[in-house]
Amino acid sequence: MAISISVVLLLFILAVIFVRNGGLKITHALVCLLLGFYLASTSMAPTINSGLTATADIVSSLRP
Repeated sequence: MAISISVVLLLFILAVIFVRNGGLKITHALVCLLLGFYLASTSMAPTINSGLTATADIVSSLRP
């Protein structure tokens, strides 16, 4: 568990740096993809999933 959290934290920091630089290249996209896979295997996955579901429900209920 400690190793996967360290990897998730490292990949998160790299993804933030890549996004802030403004140029998302193929290698950057792979880092973001790996971050997603590692996040899916952590204990935070159900919380992230429910948060995204709630956000999608709110957005879908808005009328322009």
